[in-house]
Amino acid sequence: MASATTPTSLSLLRSTTSSATSSSRTRSSLLHVSPFSSSSLRLRSTSLRGLGFSAADPLFALHVASKVRSFGGGKAVRGVVSMAKKSVGDLTEADLKGKKVFVRADLNVPLDDNQKITDDTRIRAAIPTIKYLIEKGAKVILSSHLGRPKGVTPKFSLAPLVPRLSELLGKQVVKADDSIGPEVEKLVASLPEGGVLLLENVRFYKEEEKNEPEYAKKLATLADLYVNDAFGTAHRAHASTEGVTKFLKPSVAGFLLQKELDYLVGAVSNPKRPFAAIVGGSKVSSKIGVIESLLEKVDILLLGGGMIFTFYKAQGLSVGSSLVEEDKLDLATTLIEKAKAKGVSLLLPTDVVIADKFAPDANSKTVPASAIPDGWMGLDIGPDSIKTFSEALDTTKTVIWNGPMGVFEFDKFAAGTEAIAKKLAELSGKGVTTIIGGGDSVAAVEKAGLADKMSHISTGGGASLELLEGKQLPGVLALDDA
Repeated sequence: MASATTPTSLSLLRSTTSSATSSSRTRSSLLHVSPFSSSSLRLRSTSLRGLGFSAADPLFALHVASKVRSFGGGKAVRGVVSMAKKSVGDLTEADLKGKKVFVRADLNVPLDDNQKITDDTRIRAAIPTIKYLIEKGAKVILSSHLGRPKGVTPKFSLAPLVPRLSELLGKQVVKADDSIGPEVEKLVASLPEGGVLLLENVRFYKEEEKNEPEYAKKLATLADLYVNDAFGTAHRAHASTEGVTKFLKPSVAGFLLQKELDYLVGAVSNPKRPFAAIVGGSKVSSKIGVIESLLEKVDILLLGGGMIFTFYKAQGLSVGSSLVEEDKLDLATTLIEKAKAKGVSLLLPTDVVIADKFAPDANSKTVPASAIPDGWMGLDIGPDSIKTFSEALDTTKTVIWNGPMGVFEFDKFAAGTEAIAKKLAELSGKGVTTIIGGGDSVAAVEKAGLADKMSHISTGGGASLELLEGKQLPGVLALDDA
């Protein structure tokens, strides 16, 4: 039986040999519930150094390589595969000097009650594209949304962003009080080469999210060409992300959007192997598409977060009062079987940190995954799981992480998530490509102060998930092909 002191992995490994005393049922399943105790668990101990990784399909690699285009800068070699789009970096000074360029950025930053920016990550991420255009003599018309306003809503105005934008760009940004109309047109006409005009929140118009052609056309009439650098909204077909491309040519990707495609499409489609994915979060249902898509690509899949208890229960284990999606038990079993069929090493935590209530000051203790008592809930992965996961990650060349290992917002239950963040930072320093795939994983890495250590941190939430699921993004499809 697994114990809190015996680091064993719940793993689905390719195996050509097995113990003579093992039953075929034990060999063919990820978890085998012992017949003599519903709470005990017979596990296959594995040497993670001996994982049977498959080489990348050479024909697929050749196909991808034929479509790869290098992209300069950053911490790792990157490539754009079949979703390759024309980039702002392809535009020369001759293309840009004196031209009015409509730039859709994602400046949807959090503001406090005093309208002060609490995290300027997205603003900083947009700066390289804007600076490039300024340096080439373009007239930049900057557009974004903020929040989810219902009509004109003062608290969602982009005005609070002007000081920080101006500081980062080293020049005064002019702010318009609208996104279309005569007054905006006058401000555009008075823009000097290298000047920047920030339009008001495009979502003040309901036509933005409805992608109404008339609104898109009014936005487009302000400019000569279009740059989309808003990866966070690229999964939405809105007027400023998709509609305007019908009226402006060329329509190209900004540096941030290009980088997201390079990593989330390029590195994931043609990774250096072994390739591991770490998927966490509270619910299996929110990550079904990601897990299914990644099972087609990865060599190792590590699961953490609240979703693991649905997998445990599906295997007949007692999970106490831990979060479980009862209607997803069959799905969990199916995913386990799919991993086995694909030859993917699926690792679940062998021990968990449990609590007597969902609170930062809850009583807590570490127990084997097979020994969660009634009335207690799992809120983090345990130390043996951290060790096992770390050993598995040490074998990799590419890692993508989406979703925390536990309730990292509570310090008492943040150890698993922080350990994964530190391990990935360590691996980055050794040349492993580390991709933080959006959402809470980004917040966790930022909290740990390790953001600058990763190969790439995705700025998209829903967009990152949809790209990892293999879906096409309307805001990307609308751009000119490379």
